[in-house]
Amino acid sequence: MMSNVTTIGLDIAKSVFQVHGVDAAGEVAVRRKLTRGRVLAFFKSLPRCLVGIEACSSSHYWARELIALGHNVRLLPAQYVKPYLKRQKNDAADAEAICEAVTRPTMRFVPVKSPEQQSVMMLHRVRLMLNRQRTQISNALRAHLSEFGIVAPIGRNGIEQLLVVINDETDARIPADARLLPANAGGTGPGRKGTNPRKRSPGPGECARDRAGS
Repeated sequence: MMSNVTTIGLDIAKSVFQVHGVDAAGEVAVRRKLTRGRVLAFFKSLPRCLVGIEACSSSHYWARELIALGHNVRLLPAQYVKPYLKRQKNDAADAEAICEAVTRPTMRFVPVKSPEQQSVMMLHRVRLMLNRQRTQISNALRAHLSEFGIVAPIGRNGIEQLLVVINDETDARIPADARLLPANAGGTGPGRKGTNPRKRSPGPGECARDRAGS
């Protein structure tokens, strides 16, 4: 039966994967669970076949690994798989739906990304996260200091003014205990090396140039 498999739907997870495979006639040829460590060994034992995987976390990694074994791998957006779900959602039903959806002639697939492409995306996402965190910290500093009647103009210039107030131990408007939290949040304070709030986060291209020059 295993040698007759032509199409497989693979529902990936952190530990336990679900496989649903059919033959050329559409009859079920294999339906089983696999632990993470046995996935590659299982696909090594199969003839070249079409493998469908939902585009999600780690899907690009598994797609590259299975392509290296000679399989034809397609990543499917989750919203395009859902209409093919025939019964209550579970791993086995998801794998079956993926197996059917991947054979549709009008299905739209997600291109498999290389490690280099994913690295650039990771840099973009981390930079976006850091920018959001900087905004959150800035808003928190404004809110905390406003409780003591200390306000500043909107923008980075205003944050710089607030950090100057925080670092000024002679400013009696801020109690010593209240000074600790804003100082730590802002990355500044007595005995600490201050962080320039106007410093811009490097972009992914700049990071790549830094690596090339090192």
